[in-house]
Amino acid sequence: MFFTFAFWCIVAFVIGGIPFGYLAGLIVLKDDIRKHGSGNIGATNTWRTLGWKWGVAVLVLDALKGLIPTLLSAKFVAEGFDPAKTEPLRVAVGLFAIAGHMFPIWLSFRGGKGVATALGVVLVLAPVASAAAFGAFLVSLGIWKMVSLSSILSATTFSVVYFVLRRGTDLGGASLPMTLFAIVVPALIVFRHRSNILRIIQGTERRIGRKPAEERKQET
Repeated sequence: MFFTFAFWCIVAFVIGGIPFGYLAGLIVLKDDIRKHGSGNIGATNTWRTLGWKWGVAVLVLDALKGLIPTLLSAKFVAEGFDPAKTEPLRVAVGLFAIAGHMFPIWLSFRGGKGVATALGVVLVLAPVASAAAFGAFLVSLGIWKMVSLSSILSATTFSVVYFVLRRGTDLGGASLPMTLFAIVVPALIVFRHRSNILRIIQGTERRIGRKPAEERKQET
């Protein structure tokens, strides 16, 4: 059992660490995308730096990095494996996939903020809460035009909705791994956006469809 957990967690961490945004920068710019825009390897900076087609491609691929290992881990070990251990396995694999994106071994552990990869994971673990989180993201983006703020609100919404749906049920025992996941992952995503939070407070965070110079002009 231990080796099964360890194997799938390592696989998830390695797959999660595939830096699709970085690879897109090498293909298009022949350069490190971290030297451009916000300096991030995620879909948002890829979109702004390389265009929407590359941004969408990276978004989908980053989400699949979380979805595929989480989905397949339980599927491949279901036969002959204690069903009570399947859910903890999926949660652990999902967590390692997200950690792999945030701290990729291929880029000296300097990765993205984990939002897209987390989306892929929670689509498997908690589809209803993830749908609510995605809805919150779209509403926030439509109102404030800030991907960072929308990501923060989306992560927070996931946690809140998950616990609302689980009210009156035991959050410990077999449910403890998912309970911890619903707390730790959103908190980690918010923490990874700490520089964005500071810029939001200062009123300097970049908005979709506006260039930084245009925003500075508006503020003066």
